[in-house]
Formats: sequence, C-alpha cells, structure tokens
Amino acid sequence: MSNGLLLWVDDEIEQLRSHILFLQKKGYEVEKVSNGQDALDLCREKTYDLILLDENMPGISGLETLARIKEISPVTPVVMVTKSEEENIMDQAIGSKIADYLIKPVNPTQILLTLKKNIHCKEIVTEVAQTAYQQNFGKIGMQINDSLTLDNWVVVYKRLVYWELELSGTDSNMHEMLAMQKAEANQMFGKFIRKHYTGWMDGSEERPLMSPDLFKQKIFPYLDKGEKVFFIVLDNFRYDQWRMLSTELADSFFIEEDLYCSILPTATQYARNAIFSGLMPCQIAEMFPDLWVDEDEEEGKNQNEEPLIRTLLERFRRKHTFSYYKVNDSAAAEKLVAQFRQLERYDLNVVVLNFIDMLSHARTEMKMVRELASDEAAYRSITRSWFLHSPVRELFRLLAAGGYRVVVTTDHGSIRVNTPVKVIGDKNTNTNLRYKLGRNLTYNPKEVLEIRNPRSVQLPAPNLSTAYIFAMSDGFFAYPNNYNYYVSYYKNTFQHGGISMEEMLVPLITLQGRKRN
Repeated sequence: MSNGLLLWVDDEIEQLRSHILFLQKKGYEVEKVSNGQDALDLCREKTYDLILLDENMPGISGLETLARIKEISPVTPVVMVTKSEEENIMDQAIGSKIADYLIKPVNPTQILLTLKKNIHCKEIVTEVAQTAYQQNFGKIGMQINDSLTLDNWVVVYKRLVYWELELSGTDSNMHEMLAMQKAEANQMFGKFIRKHYTGWMDGSEERPLMSPDLFKQKIFPYLDKGEKVFFIVLDNFRYDQWRMLSTELADSFFIEEDLYCSILPTATQYARNAIFSGLMPCQIAEMFPDLWVDEDEEEGKNQNEEPLIRTLLERFRRKHTFSYYKVNDSAAAEKLVAQFRQLERYDLNVVVLNFIDMLSHARTEMKMVRELASDEAAYRSITRSWFLHSPVRELFRLLAAGGYRVVVTTDHGSIRVNTPVKVIGDKNTNTNLRYKLGRNLTYNPKEVLEIRNPRSVQLPAPNLSTAYIFAMSDGFFAYPNNYNYYVSYYKNTFQHGGISMEEMLVPLITLQGRKRN
C-alpha cells in the first residue's frame, strides 16, 4: 500500500535520484518534473498528498508556481526545497502558507521527517496518544479507587480532562474506554461527596475551598497588597473549556491554575450568590431576606448580585470601591470594553459573563444548537470560537496590556446527562433536572443524594418538611407522566445542579498581565 503520492519539482531533478529511490523504498509514489509549468499541468489532472518545490527554476519561479498551485489545490501541502537563504524569499514562502522550508543540500531523512509531519501526523499522534493512554489507564483506575481527599479528586479530574483533550483531536478508538473510565470516576466521586459533604457543612470535617470562600481567600489578599483586581465569573464554565481558552491567553498572561469545589446545588441561585455574599444560602436567606429569592418565586434568581457584594465588603469592613457588570450579549461586552478606562478608578471590578450558560440552555431548547454542540469536543470548540470572535477577547487584551491582576472563575460547571432517574413531586416542585426540593418527593434513595434536613448542609427550607435530592453522575430527573417524551427531549443535554466532577470541580484561575515595554 502506498504511503502517499508525491510531486517533486526541480530543474535539477536527475541529481535527486538517490533521494527519490529512498522515498520509493519507504512506500511513496514519486512523480517528478523539472519546471513549474509541467507541475501546474499535473496538478490540474490529479491530487497529490504533498509537493516538493524548488524555488530557483527557469521560466516560472518557485514562488510563482507556489501561488498558482494554491489556486488549483489550496489544501495540498507544499514544501519549499531551495538553495536560497534570503530572508525575503523565506518570508514570501511562509506568507504563502507553505508546509515547510528546507535548505539544500537536504538529506533523505529530512525529507522523510517533513513527510511524516505533513502527511502522517494525525495517524502518528493518534497512535502515540492511544498507546500513552493505554499505559496510563491502570494508574488512573488506581487513583480513582484511592482518592480519599478532594485534592486527590482534583488530580484525577485534571488527568481525565488531559486525556480527553489529547484524544479528541485523533481517530483513536480509546474514546469509549475513556468515557467509561470517566463515568466510573463520577460514580466514585458521588460516593465521596455523599460521605463528606455534610461534614464540610456542619464543621465536623475540614472544608475545602468552596464558593463562599473565594472573596476572603482569593480576592481580598490582592486588594490588601494594593492591587487593582478584575474578578471575572463565566457562568457555567467547565475545566475542559478553560483548557481550550488557556491556549489563547498564555502569550499575554502569567497563569496560575487551580480548581475549587462548588457548593450544592451547583446552580446560579445558590453557588453564585454564595460567591458574591461570602455566605451559604441559608445564611443569605436569614440575614438578607430581601436579597434571597425562593425557588417558587417568579423573580429572577440572580438579580441581587451587586447588593450582595456590597454586604460582603461591609461585613468585613472593607472600604474598597467596586463596579459590577453583567454581560449577556456582544453589545454589552462592547460597551464594557468602551468604558474600560473608567474602570481604572475602582479597586475591584466584577464582571459576569453569561454566554456559556446561554449556550447550554440554547442547546437544550434548539435542535440546531444541539447539532452544533453535539458532544463535549464540539461544546469546547464553540466556547473557543465565541471567545476568539467576542469583544471579551479585547477585554482580556486590555487587561494584559495594563498588567492587571485578573481572577477568572465560575459558579458551577455542567454535565451531559444520559440516565433518566424517576421522581414524583407535587406542583410546587422546582423544574431543575439535576436537583429537586419539595415536601412530597418520591424517588429511589439509592439513585440520589437525599438531604432531609436542609439546614445540615446550610440550605434554606421554605417549609418544615422540605427535602432536597441531587442527581449523581450523568443522571437527570424525569417524571413518570409523559416519561418517554421527557427522556428523549432532555437526554444528551448539558445540565447542572447535581453532583459530578464537571459541575463541582471548577476552574479558579489567576492571571497577571505580561506588560510589553
């Protein structure tokens, strides 16, 4: 079987016979011509896997030939092979998007390397990634079973995301095995949360860094040093999505990456209000009843964030000036960027970006968006595309240029749900698919985390008999009435509110702009 069809264009082609024989022994078919015009004629007749092109030829020059080849076959990789070391020729060739630039005399191994890089790269990367994951599979499995602390689970989750990203760009058949291992990890993580969460909340166990702790432990220390801080909260932002965005920010910022644990429910009303108030939900409801909105009320659940931040600063006797912006669309982002210089007078600027959460909801409700974000890889890709083409990217450019301290985080993540869990509730039961609270809930307690005493986990209880239940792993709650329709509509959608690594172990990133002199 041929490794590829090559075209070699060089006016001294006969002097390259040994190179061509070497490539033919390696399984390549090599066609050769001595001038640009013949090369163009052949390119019109057939498609080559790669073209080796000399720059200095009589008649049509290599650069002219390159430009015309790109018109005929724009995706065919072209490697310039030339004696010329002139910088302007290199620049023109690179500007024309050549695949590689080799200076004569070249040896056959150099040619073979550039062929592997440009023809066989995906197969080689797939094979190496697949082999490496196979070698790490057992080690990750042991870590899953041995994880006794939240820090252990952070390591496991980071490792699983690493391999998810490594394998996502390949044709590996390891995707299914990784998905199974991730599902196993989420089941064990659910057991870990079931065992420790109440202890974290009642103080009988040492609590990890959680939603109400962010300001005190991650924002105030920078303000105490006199730094101006931008606190950016991307609603519904997962760690794998951060890994995609981090590649776009690495050249502009020094990056310190961490994860923290969201409180339950992993939903905006609870987790984000806990961040901005520095309090658990039941404390907000008791101390600031006018700022807390119960589940059964129609008022927006995240409309009181700015006053909650103010109560937090007042409670800690902080005199810092602050601004608060909520960005729901590009127009709002453009307005924020236009006002950027005015933000310099504040000690703290808090920005909430809602795009990812809106994408998640749109994916549930709109068939077209579900097609565009069909799986985790596509979901990440859309997030990256949004960032690259959004005014938010300009905001980060301004922050980097100004050398600002930036803390980027989220209130919770989301998980793609696939397993329906039957639940029965009365008409006052909330609508979230990953957690329920109510007085008359019927369910299988083995399939959920049940909290019969909400105060034990510092959650408000609208009624004396209110209980909370949380979906585990990739489960989602479905009512027996119209069950099949409900399941088909919500299966394979991204949801939040329950217990999974994706929802609870979320990014906490500190950025410091790299000032350019």
